[in-house]
Amino acid sequence: MSANIRLCRIPDGDRDLSLDLSMAARHGLVTGATGTGKTVTLQALAEGLSREGVSVFCCDIKGDLSGIAAPGSSGAKIAGAFGKLGLPQPEWAACPVEFWDVAGKLGLPLRATVSDLGPLLLSRLLALSDVQADVIRILFRVADVRGLPVLDLKDLRALIGWVSDHAEELKAEYGLLSPQSLAALQRSVLVLEETGAGAFFGEPALSVADLLRARPDGRGTVHVLAAEALMNEPALYAVVMLHLLGELFEELPEAGDLPKPKLVLLVDEAHLLFDEAPKALVDAVERTARLVRSKGVGLWLVTQSPLDVPESVLGQLGNRVHHALRAYTPKDRAAVDSVADNLRPNPGLDPRAAITELGVGEALVSFLDSEGRPLPVERARVVPPASRVGPLSASERAALVGASALGGTYARVFDRESAYELLKGRATGGASPAGGASRGSGGAGYGGPSGGASGEPSIEDIEAELRGESPRGPGGASGDPYFRDEAEAAPEPERRPAPRPRAEPARTTRRASGGFVEDLARAAVQSASRELGRQLVRGLLGTRRRRR
Repeated sequence: MSANIRLCRIPDGDRDLSLDLSMAARHGLVTGATGTGKTVTLQALAEGLSREGVSVFCCDIKGDLSGIAAPGSSGAKIAGAFGKLGLPQPEWAACPVEFWDVAGKLGLPLRATVSDLGPLLLSRLLALSDVQADVIRILFRVADVRGLPVLDLKDLRALIGWVSDHAEELKAEYGLLSPQSLAALQRSVLVLEETGAGAFFGEPALSVADLLRARPDGRGTVHVLAAEALMNEPALYAVVMLHLLGELFEELPEAGDLPKPKLVLLVDEAHLLFDEAPKALVDAVERTARLVRSKGVGLWLVTQSPLDVPESVLGQLGNRVHHALRAYTPKDRAAVDSVADNLRPNPGLDPRAAITELGVGEALVSFLDSEGRPLPVERARVVPPASRVGPLSASERAALVGASALGGTYARVFDRESAYELLKGRATGGASPAGGASRGSGGAGYGGPSGGASGEPSIEDIEAELRGESPRGPGGASGDPYFRDEAEAAPEPERRPAPRPRAEPARTTRRASGGFVEDLARAAVQSASRELGRQLVRGLLGTRRRRR
């Protein structure tokens, strides 16, 4: 039998409204006008989930949610709230919290690589036209096939420049790559860098496993993303959250119906995910929301109006908490109608009238029962959390960030050799990146053009030696590692950076110890592996799909 979280209470009937934990992964919606209590509801939900051992990732739009990391205290307003509910004040307690920040100022740096992000979300971030989005997809294809790790924006700029210089040679394989489109992409990336978004791209990228770590006392960790500054770049905020959703979907195995979710994602200002989003992206979000439940992940959207969420996504949100809405405009009245028409009726309650009369902390609530059926709507009050309602001080936050067990992993940027260095080396006549150490590092992709960093000879090299000829070199007959048959593309590497591989002994040494037959067999196995893993398969939101 699954546990319950007491989230709301009906004062008149002294009756609790509890969320069945097994239904928390059926997703949810929290709405309400500004100042009606959505943030406290978000905090109470995160606290209840953490208490039951469920990890939470939530967005702190105003800074208020940071208080969840400190114990609450009795004040006049808090005491009055518990008094109205007929409940004693709780044992004040903080939640275990990790703070994250894309800029790295108010928490551990939250990063992803450009390649992990994928062409769909990158196109959204750059606000590209359909034609330019097609070019971005080709760029990702070029990088995937040619083993170019595209980790940050300087790598992306280098890739665009290299493709621009070789557009004529690439035309037969990929079609016409317009100089105007490539120039527009280069400008868009430069503009993106000027906004400070470049801090999001790089390594080490966030590992899903670190979000799911259990605390020794059994409580789930509440991961709080400092999003105040991100609100100045709404497209970046949307892409960060959608990428995280995609990563959860691609990384986690199928789990079926669990007694409680592994992680719940609470997305405040959820309308930003869909504002001006292309239909393909909205469809991808809808499909991901529908399927991610079976991975043990719950998605709860928090926004002012239910009309902010596309109907295809709205239909996936089974649990509802609606704070007060105003009916001043025709659009407001449409939102009121939307709430009233989509809640299970309660003969003793008129939701259309009640939604405009609710006070701060009150809500119309309908959770799913243990069978997944919506319960009749009730008018209730949210039970305040036992953690602090209000922000942490700067010193309190800094102390918690500094003491984080994850600081050793994420605090420093890891800038390894990637597309920028490799392409710059080719342009200046440097050593061929096919034999460089970075190819074993993986990254956005993928081993080197000659078959990875191990230094193993290709089948063509061995065959050439058997014939008494000179090897063709890492790029085949042309000697250019970036112009070769796609079948020679390297497999997808591990996500984490690997140490630089040791240099292989000279080929004459291998010949003496194992002979040509052993070399040929080894190279044949590697070639088959490269063929199986040569293309990166991307998931619903364009993020990399990794084989498990």
